[in-house]
Amino acid sequence: MLLIVIKDQMQITDQKSGSLDGIGYTTCNVHRQVVGKPYKAEPDQVALEVPIALEYNGISHATVLATPHNLEDFAVGFSFTEGVVRGAADIYDIETTVLENGVVVSLSIASSQLHQLKLRRRSHAGRTGCGLCGLESLDSVQRDLAPLSVGQPFISGQAISAAMYNLRENQPLHMQTGATHAAGWSNKHGEIQFVREDVGRHNALDKLIGHIVQNDINTAEGFVVLSSRASFELVQKSAAAGICAVIAVSAPTSYAISMAESLHVMLAGFARGNGFTVYTHPQQLVSDTETITSDNIL
Repeated sequence: MLLIVIKDQMQITDQKSGSLDGIGYTTCNVHRQVVGKPYKAEPDQVALEVPIALEYNGISHATVLATPHNLEDFAVGFSFTEGVVRGAADIYDIETTVLENGVVVSLSIASSQLHQLKLRRRSHAGRTGCGLCGLESLDSVQRDLAPLSVGQPFISGQAISAAMYNLRENQPLHMQTGATHAAGWSNKHGEIQFVREDVGRHNALDKLIGHIVQNDINTAEGFVVLSSRASFELVQKSAAAGICAVIAVSAPTSYAISMAESLHVMLAGFARGNGFTVYTHPQQLVSDTETITSDNIL
């Protein structure tokens, strides 16, 4: 499905395999200094951050800054969470072209989806940390999504703690560079199934959801874990994919909490060690012990 065309000079491919997805970092020489000691000149690994332009049926739609790794997942996930396509079946082909100043990802999609493309049109480039940059109106920020169906409690505290621990152990690009975010998919037992990394937290989640969409994974059987804060668009992207629980290592924003509440997403933050804070829909959590509230504290 993914065709890679190398058109000139930008060195973002794996020099050994020639694959665009073979590597997510580059090497540069650095001056490493410890106060009071002589400096050392040595090589260091740095995460790649390049402009990625997305085109649909020849129409330029958006340019984001991202890590050129798992780009097919990114293209599918972005297209799906933005509402451009309804699923992987609406995408007929993906062609990736490496240019001197960035990467162009050209998607061939069902003509019936061109109207949705116009509704979500982005007119400007997005920064690495920006999930909504370039939308042409305030009405475009919040998608019209139906609340998710709330099922029986299925997530335990032990599963959340295990998943967050396992997420840290499954970030090779971060371990190499120290500069990337990660989004991981865990089953209900806290076992990480797959992880996607990127310099942008939104991009990492789009890559993860792209893999979910392409492999028709049942999102009712697991939850997302994030190595970042939980912002509004991360909750919205998760809900668009039918993901009913989002767990972040850092805090959520007020908009994220409001969105999670309205879309019936369990949102938890500060998931570190053996603890975490649930902000919305705690009824999806299988409690390890009796819940203590202000009503039963003497």
